[in-house]
Amino acid sequence: MGEVLRRGVSRHMLYSMVADGSLERLSRGVYRLAELDPIANPDLVTVAQRMPGGVICLISALAFHRLTTQIPHVVWVAIRRGAWAPRLDWPPVRVMEYAEPAYSAGVEVHDLDGVRVRIYSPEKTLADHFKYRNRIGLDIALEGLRLYIGSGHPKIDELLSMARICRVEKTMMPYVEALL
Repeated sequence: MGEVLRRGVSRHMLYSMVADGSLERLSRGVYRLAELDPIANPDLVTVAQRMPGGVICLISALAFHRLTTQIPHVVWVAIRRGAWAPRLDWPPVRVMEYAEPAYSAGVEVHDLDGVRVRIYSPEKTLADHFKYRNRIGLDIALEGLRLYIGSGHPKIDELLSMARICRVEKTMMPYVEALL
């Protein structure tokens, strides 16, 4: 909404465009033209618009990279420790606070439907799953690791580098060795 208001469109005009169907409301403050093709990842795009400092992480990042059979019921987002996270009425969001350097490591920027979405790399995502294995489940971490190594182009050096940053190298190493 802020972008539209800066461009000179009044709130009244915006709301009338929603009422007549030429605009659709994705979430509070996030709108798009109704005539556009459907968004491939509406939840990730909405979260990226509403939380520009956030990074898609954990199960949501695994699903984006196609390294899980899980269907995330919430969008997992990492923010810098102590940063403010806005409330979203939709989609459901689970916010994780990361300290440096874990927050900044392994961030990739993907263009989804014209929106820049920050998502952790597959290697960083796997390291995070091992770090939070007691909260999320070791089975999801192992499934992701198995699919990653079976993908045919694993970057083992990068994976171990991210494991070092997340302080789970000794935990991950036996599983990586067993799958190689």
